[in-house]
Amino acid sequence: MRLTRPAGWVFCVLVGGAAQAQELTLVTPIDCDLNGPCHIQQYVDHDAGAGASDFRCNAQTYDGHKGTDFALPTTAMIDDGIDVLAAAGGTVRGLRDGMPDSGLSTATEAEIAGRECGNGVVLTHPGGWETQYCHLRAGSITVTRGQRVAAGEVLGEVGMSGSAEFAHLHLSVRRDGAVVDPYDPDGVITCGAPSTQTLWADPPATRPGGIIAMGTAAGVPEFADIKRGVVPPAQPGSAAMVIWSYLFGTREGDVLYLSLTGPEGFKADRRILLDRTQAQSFRAIGKRLRADRWPAGDYVGVAELRRGGDVIERREITRTLP
Repeated sequence: MRLTRPAGWVFCVLVGGAAQAQELTLVTPIDCDLNGPCHIQQYVDHDAGAGASDFRCNAQTYDGHKGTDFALPTTAMIDDGIDVLAAAGGTVRGLRDGMPDSGLSTATEAEIAGRECGNGVVLTHPGGWETQYCHLRAGSITVTRGQRVAAGEVLGEVGMSGSAEFAHLHLSVRRDGAVVDPYDPDGVITCGAPSTQTLWADPPATRPGGIIAMGTAAGVPEFADIKRGVVPPAQPGSAAMVIWSYLFGTREGDVLYLSLTGPEGFKADRRILLDRTQAQSFRAIGKRLRADRWPAGDYVGVAELRRGGDVIERREITRTLP
């Protein structure tokens, strides 16, 4: 998600003070396990210049990003109704609903202009604090202006409205109009040693990147289908047997190992050097069919993402063909 300055929604530069961490306590604002299937995709940008750097001096952000993005693994999961929760008790200052979950594209850009947050809610809290919840599912908002809500109360559901390129909740935290990073509220960054003073009652799981999903396919899938979660698995008569891996938060120099083994000595494997930093991406390998059908049995796929020799994440799947 790339936010610009929409009319009626205030975004300001990052500031902070040591006392801030003691004056607002947040709970996780999404009802989904952030160790999987959901994850945090991007954090607040702490680089005041043209670059981008998150609270750990890593690249899980982009220039000018003013919030924390809690992502669903696929857009299809929007239909499951994943609740957005009030991160702290407060009063509903404003809201918007009714925008479609069509996301940002060249076809929707003009219509979204000025309403980049999409369907959203703003809560006010004591001490000059505000929390803002963006990209909610159309028609899902359950609160009204002026309503008082408790921490953890349902505000709506995760969607893909407004300037969103994937299904997620964007949470912004502000004090007196200035953006505050809940993972490092004083704004003083020490690379490699993030602050232990946060706004979180129980800090949501952070991952340095990883694997969102993986699967088999009859050929190299379209990225749009992977994001939607609608890639059909390989079949006995598929023209190819492919293993794919959907990634997030990868950095230049990361290495992805993909392998697929199966009956009668079937094997496809590759070591893939990732040559650039990307918020989301996918890789796939496989073999073409050279017979009437693929041998019956179990096909075991493995994806392993490594960084500097360390394993960031490893996953394994099995596809059984009759």
